[in-house]
Amino acid sequence: MLKKITSALLMSISAAAFAVPLGSQSVLVVEDETGKVLLEKNATAVVPIASLTKLMTAMVVLDSKLDMEEQISIDKEDVDTLKHSMSRVPVGATLSRADVLQLALMSSDNRAAAALARTFPGGPEAFKAAVHAKIKQLGMTSTQINEPTGLSPENTSNASDLVKMASAAAQYPEIRRITTDTEEVINMKGRKVSYHNTNRLVGAKGWDIGLSKTGYTEEAGRCLIMRISEAGRNATLVLLNAGANSVRLMDALNIRRLLAGGNEPKVMQASSPRRKAARTTERRRRRM
Repeated sequence: MLKKITSALLMSISAAAFAVPLGSQSVLVVEDETGKVLLEKNATAVVPIASLTKLMTAMVVLDSKLDMEEQISIDKEDVDTLKHSMSRVPVGATLSRADVLQLALMSSDNRAAAALARTFPGGPEAFKAAVHAKIKQLGMTSTQINEPTGLSPENTSNASDLVKMASAAAQYPEIRRITTDTEEVINMKGRKVSYHNTNRLVGAKGWDIGLSKTGYTEEAGRCLIMRISEAGRNATLVLLNAGANSVRLMDALNIRRLLAGGNEPKVMQASSPRRKAARTTERRRRRM
């Protein structure tokens, strides 16, 4: 009997995945109140997670109960020498730890995240040990995080573990607030500079977002974690390794539509070379 129930559950999850066109390589959508899996695709595949890492960085920093008003200077050690990514936070700028956390989460700034680890009590090695302890505490058995920014492809996880991380991060009021801010003006070396959320859906009409974090590296593709409310339903979604921003956005829109109980989109299946050739031939005939 148990085997039949399990089989039926797996079939229903699989059917939901095929009913919604999903461009991201790994997807997991979980109902927050019940833990019920609403949508799943390659949820156990271990892949690089890019700046989704910064949710873990934030939790470890907040767990340490450090003075958030303490002033931190951005150092040349915080400059990305791995990917040579750009930053709008200049070396030499001095900010409160709270502002540095704001930039690391909302604007996904790598220098800010690196500075949080560098100024952690005991330095980067102590920070790394605290991250590993937090991973173990949360039961993220398929996760490895070795640095605070997500630039390293060695920061890996899967969608199942990342739902756990998102659920834990949502327990921190500061993380909920910062990741759902659309914009923040910060005093940067004597002038006011406006920084924006990397998730264009935050603040968009019709979206009720309780937690958000984007990520991108060449190895990880476009990634997204969100907690959303739609039609009285609260859910956490994880999207990993989308090929483009538009793909990630379309996946989020389709998941929101599924939560709303609207008509499910048509299945989008990969075309075989034979089918593509047949369509090309048909188009040519129409032009003749």
